[in-house]
Amino acid sequence: MKNVTDPSPAGAGPGAPRPAGRERPREGTAPCGSGLLAVAVLPASPRAVPGLRRLARAVVRGHRLSEAAEEALTVIVSELATNVVLHSGSPDLEVVFEIGAGSLTVGVRDGGRWRQRPAPRCEPADMDVPFGRGLALVDAYSVDTSVLRSADGTLVRAVIAL
Repeated sequence: MKNVTDPSPAGAGPGAPRPAGRERPREGTAPCGSGLLAVAVLPASPRAVPGLRRLARAVVRGHRLSEAAEEALTVIVSELATNVVLHSGSPDLEVVFEIGAGSLTVGVRDGGRWRQRPAPRCEPADMDVPFGRGLALVDAYSVDTSVLRSADGTLVRAVIAL
């Protein structure tokens, strides 16, 4: 991770405040030309990940962005949403897509409780499995990655150059 901020006041950081409790899943798109392209709030379940990939592709294609942007965004969304599902303990996840001058930003927020690991993960069962590379992939596809941890959860933002 390129930029980690820990901790922050509740509700601080970019993006809208996290919804309280289990709100009805919603998604929407903003008009062309605005900074906000789409927002989705879904239950943090494995079924959310392919749906968010489809939404990411729709955002890119709807705004006529490059195939490289589509690949980067779908990989980043997949990895960050999967991390929420597998590791956060959050009941839901929020994904925000924003566009700026020459960049596309995705933010993924959860309501889980992050805890510092006392030692690096090095369990025998993990040695030969293809896990643990998600955040490295996010960093590889983005020009800036930040993590904002608070008592209310974690927000990871990745910026893709257009």
